[in-house]
Amino acid sequence: MILKTVKTALVATVFVASANFAHAQKAYTQGTITYGIEYALSPEMAPMASQLPNEQVVKFNGNFIKTEIQQGPATITIFQNFVDKVGLMLLDVPIAQMQYAVKMSKEDMEKNEASSPKFSYFEPTGEKGKIAGFDAEKYKYKDDKGANYELWATKDFSLPKGFSGQQFKDVEGALVKYTAFQNGIKMTLTLKKITDEKVGPFTLDIPSGYELKTLDDLKAMQGGGD
Repeated sequence: MILKTVKTALVATVFVASANFAHAQKAYTQGTITYGIEYALSPEMAPMASQLPNEQVVKFNGNFIKTEIQQGPATITIFQNFVDKVGLMLLDVPIAQMQYAVKMSKEDMEKNEASSPKFSYFEPTGEKGKIAGFDAEKYKYKDDKGANYELWATKDFSLPKGFSGQQFKDVEGALVKYTAFQNGIKMTLTLKKITDEKVGPFTLDIPSGYELKTLDDLKAMQGGGD
């Protein structure tokens, strides 16, 4: 179970939403946003399906977001400054008295982004609909390998600028349903709810009691098998 938790930690990431909301009606500067997640896994990744969450809860305050994943007896918590592209991952397994912290540098973040397809050619279709109670419009877009995708965006609310990263900067609205890649995993995220409750402030300081590790250290821990 511990090694499976480490594997999950390596693919765990922060899911972010959208930017560029000149016509938005409600501006969220902090709060909690919940997405449902569907995966399109390659054959080699299929065995991990049961370990991946089908819902993601993201708390945000300004440029910082916090994501928490429960994996059996372990808790994986990720903090990220999405403007500076730096982060911190905490892996806590009380039953094994294991508390590890992994700092994620800008280089780490950009390396992960470089491994994912590049999106472009965002085109509104004019098709309208409602997702999670918000009015939304359907867009089409492509990646740099020619694959086609679609997303839904709303102007009913806005999120902090840069919340989705640069890939979706040309979309005029907050993303309420879209396809993205994280660590090679293709996923479709659909907004379930958003609240403006007070959260944070968040920090990238390592809490007391956590042992500093690197991503390579965690990968090496998988060598013992399942």
